[in-house]
Amino acid sequence: MRYCKRCVYPEVAVNLYFDEDGICSACRTFEKFEALTDDFWIERKKKFERLLEEARRTKSIYDCIIPVSGGKDSYYQTHKMVTEYGLKPLLVTYHGNNFLTEGDYNRDRMRQVFDADHLVFGPSVHVLKKLNRLCFRKMGDMNWHAHCGIFTVPIQMAVRFGVPLVIWGETNWDISGMYEPEDFVEFSARVRHEHDLRGFEWYDMMNDSSEKLTEKDMLWAQYPSDEEILKVGVRGLYVGNFFKWDPNWHAKMIQERYGWKPIEGVFERTYRSFSNLDDRYENGAHDLLKYIKFGYGRASDHGSKDIRMGYMTREEGIEKIRKHDHIIPSDLDYWLEYVGMKKELFWEIANSFRDSRVWRQEDGVWVKDNIWDEVASAAK
Repeated sequence: MRYCKRCVYPEVAVNLYFDEDGICSACRTFEKFEALTDDFWIERKKKFERLLEEARRTKSIYDCIIPVSGGKDSYYQTHKMVTEYGLKPLLVTYHGNNFLTEGDYNRDRMRQVFDADHLVFGPSVHVLKKLNRLCFRKMGDMNWHAHCGIFTVPIQMAVRFGVPLVIWGETNWDISGMYEPEDFVEFSARVRHEHDLRGFEWYDMMNDSSEKLTEKDMLWAQYPSDEEILKVGVRGLYVGNFFKWDPNWHAKMIQERYGWKPIEGVFERTYRSFSNLDDRYENGAHDLLKYIKFGYGRASDHGSKDIRMGYMTREEGIEKIRKHDHIIPSDLDYWLEYVGMKKELFWEIANSFRDSRVWRQEDGVWVKDNIWDEVASAAK
């Protein structure tokens, strides 16, 4: 397994490719963004403001809908819309029953600090447990329901309330360098289906004899039709397309300005304390499955971003990965109890998803090529 010579991503990372110098596409695209002039960002800001003016002329009940989890990005995008531009949004949260204590606090505080109406929607816990088990077996991802809800419920609400403008935060393909700085990429049903939902839809969950989900169980997961979306004129814009994006600065700013709380303890599978507080599994059991599949995890994600932005060296990033990426988190036991699954069955299913480009067995043990081994070999 090859690793980027600038960050710490492996070549198997989603939609990533390496050039002839061994540099990944995400790092190359970041270079292009860093080279942008102030004039570029000024023009992007003006374009954003023109789009806001267009949205204001629709006379909808709310100026926009902002999908929020209560995390650092949610606060930043809401800060931009409410504090800087004076919009009256409807905040929409999908509640997957996984929030950490700090995540609950941050989410519920948003309607107070931003003087905003806030709709929090959560499916039946009984249904969520079924989907946790089913999607783990089907695709090795117990959090499919969360990806589906986050990118479906806000669009349903946009159609229901007749609000054409949906404001997202960071572009969700930033790890791969798929697009150029000059590209103007908006939220789309295709990205939702192919990337976030792994190519599955609600109706793919209906034919499982063990979980027996019904169409009424999955009403929240049904994406509006093209006709419904076109009637309202719904479009999803990413703040990250118009303003420079720095999650470390966002976390610092919202703590100082709005009393936002990072996790009080530590995560076991990453060094960051301010990411994914809305979902205890995102940094834990869910991320463990990514490691089992592809051989890298959340510390690799966070480390690669922080190396590019100059918050740490590549050597420091490698040490973070060595410490965190392989850890089996304690919340795995929490999830197993939550869904009523034996640990032996979990590992039997999880191991069936291991990527043969990454993993091999030696004496009955799963092993892979690690980045620190590559660095040591290159130094000889």
